[in-house]
Amino acid sequence: MFDPNKYRADFPILSRYVNDKPLIYLDNAATSQKPKQVIEALTEYYEQHNANVHRGVHTLGDESTKLFHSSRQKIAEFFGAKAEELVAVRNTTEAVNQVCYTWGESRISAGDVIVLTELEHHSNLVPWQLLAQRKGARLEFIPVDEQGRVQWQRWLEQSAVLLPKVKLLAFSHVSNTLGTVIPLQEMIAAFRAKIKNLTVFVDGAQAAPHLKINFDAWSADFYAVSAHKMLGPMGIGGLLVKKSVLETLQPFLVGGGMIDEVTLIKTTFAADLEERFTPGTPDVAGLAGWAAACRYLDAIGMEQLAEHDQSLVAYTLEQLQQLPQLKIIGPASPVSESSGLERVGSVAFLYAGVHAHDLGQVLDSEGIAVRSGHHCTMPLHEKYHWTASTRISFQLYNTRLEIDAAVAALHTVEKVFGV
Repeated sequence: MFDPNKYRADFPILSRYVNDKPLIYLDNAATSQKPKQVIEALTEYYEQHNANVHRGVHTLGDESTKLFHSSRQKIAEFFGAKAEELVAVRNTTEAVNQVCYTWGESRISAGDVIVLTELEHHSNLVPWQLLAQRKGARLEFIPVDEQGRVQWQRWLEQSAVLLPKVKLLAFSHVSNTLGTVIPLQEMIAAFRAKIKNLTVFVDGAQAAPHLKINFDAWSADFYAVSAHKMLGPMGIGGLLVKKSVLETLQPFLVGGGMIDEVTLIKTTFAADLEERFTPGTPDVAGLAGWAAACRYLDAIGMEQLAEHDQSLVAYTLEQLQQLPQLKIIGPASPVSESSGLERVGSVAFLYAGVHAHDLGQVLDSEGIAVRSGHHCTMPLHEKYHWTASTRISFQLYNTRLEIDAAVAALHTVEKVFGV
């Protein structure tokens, strides 16, 4: 059985005290903490190898360039992709915008339909809204039921008239608010069976920290991830693009480092895909830190981590269900007999009569960090008339004792607010 205590010492921040209490960090869906192996990789780069890539023939430049390419290779391998299929970006939000401009501007026309779900993070909604406005296209939304399940089969059955106009299906693999897991392969296969020449974009920001990703074995055209949610540094992320798709795209950001030839009249871009989509100076340190996070996760095994996550989700659901004031939102169980894996990474809830921000402050007074608010899913909250919700989210270093401490703190809320 996986023992998180074997790894907690790797995370320096977990030794902190907050409000004179040991830190209990349960806000991992917003960002995870970083092991010393990642911190050391960042430090080593700047202390030993810092130089610009592809710009010189000196030793440091050569080392930095090699580290840039080897880090990209490791990160791509971690996600089951080829190195040339990885476009380095700052975060998942930038990845969505990249697809809007590199793919959407030339592929979406007036009258076309872009299909999203009702549980999307703003990052996988706002860029498509703006693209649709620019192009005269329309957005359609697959509904979510009371259990947080995406009703994609029903939508397909009821939307036959729309299907010939659908050009893009874009959805989150895992909901950042509800923890809902969308059955990626099954859903994409069903849509492709009914829609010719469909393009598929997947927001994998919440899936990558908890599930094994195998991009080349799956049929999504684009898959976006952020390093900081999976033990890596902030400010670095990846857009995975099928090579056959990437070869058809023109770069969105242009400048130095990604060109073949420049004259005063015209420019041609590099044939090498890694170079063509890497304008300017890349974040080599960020890539090195992210590669270190991938090695760290590989050494433990994503399968083991997935089991630990499911154990924490199930235990948290069980404990929170004993509080009558709470209403858990999203799937009631991490796994169902009919549909398999339904929830990973987090549990969100409402507390009758107490705003989520007040709840978060009570927990913080006990050294417990959770997330309160609408979690960048305002339309989902508005649909169910939730002012705000509280989310507990997990990583490999979290324990059942920490869940117990959070539940104990929740027991004090009734006394604090008199509800």
